[in-house]
Amino acid sequence: MSENERAARNRKITKIIMWIVLLILFVMIVFPFIMVVINVFKTKADINSHPLALIGKHGFTTKNFPKAMKKMHFWRVFGNSLIITLSSTVLTLLLSAMCAFVLVRNKWKACTLLFTMMIASMVIPFQVLMVPLVSFYGGLLNVLNHRLTLILMHTGFSLSMATFLYHGAIHTNIPLELEEAALIDGCTRWQTFWKVVYPLLTPTTATVAIIDAMAFWNDYLLPSLVLTDKSLYTIPIATQVFYGTFSTDIGLILAALLMAMLPILILYVFLQKYIVAGVTSGAVKG
Repeated sequence: MSENERAARNRKITKIIMWIVLLILFVMIVFPFIMVVINVFKTKADINSHPLALIGKHGFTTKNFPKAMKKMHFWRVFGNSLIITLSSTVLTLLLSAMCAFVLVRNKWKACTLLFTMMIASMVIPFQVLMVPLVSFYGGLLNVLNHRLTLILMHTGFSLSMATFLYHGAIHTNIPLELEEAALIDGCTRWQTFWKVVYPLLTPTTATVAIIDAMAFWNDYLLPSLVLTDKSLYTIPIATQVFYGTFSTDIGLILAALLMAMLPILILYVFLQKYIVAGVTSGAVKG
């Protein structure tokens, strides 16, 4: 066997092994979602006795959905989650894009220091700030139990990462000559950003939007600390009503989880093509 044939065989074996590993990882990731879809249409008894069966002994049922919606006040908590997620995401997109533009285009030492501090803040875990944050805003300012408080907190915690992504995209992909041409044509600095720069950042905007929207929509810890009024509960907090001390209705939990996943899953399907482009847009080009 020649050297070229041996190299070709090794490449083929490596490719086969890679595909096998990827297939195993895919099954491991998708399997929990498949289990939710299969069992959500079963009765509680069928879920407990035959969780892997496609259809339970008592047949196909959709009763879990109306029961779950009624028990968790689905439309109310869905509205809360939607308002908080949309507001937090839009605020994060606008503020981080403008902040990154200022940091990139101004060579002040203050900008360098601020950007360094923002990057450093990304390594601080939320759990470290959790107790003093709630004590300060709840004890001293008494502003807990408000959607606006949670929206501002979500925005504040997500600004550093979003600014970092926008910073890389602007620095690498937006030529300064475009802005200079717009200024010569009579655009103000504000018009240059919104009409020239920001439209070119669509991949990064989509990436930040899907990452932050998923984080805000699925967040349990921060809303549980800020929102103690049941009328302000978001979907992750509302699902705790299905967990009893002595019994748990798995069917209702799965129905609630599936209804909670669908909106963010649909958003991901529409925006997923931009994610890779947005993440790599700040990479250094050779």
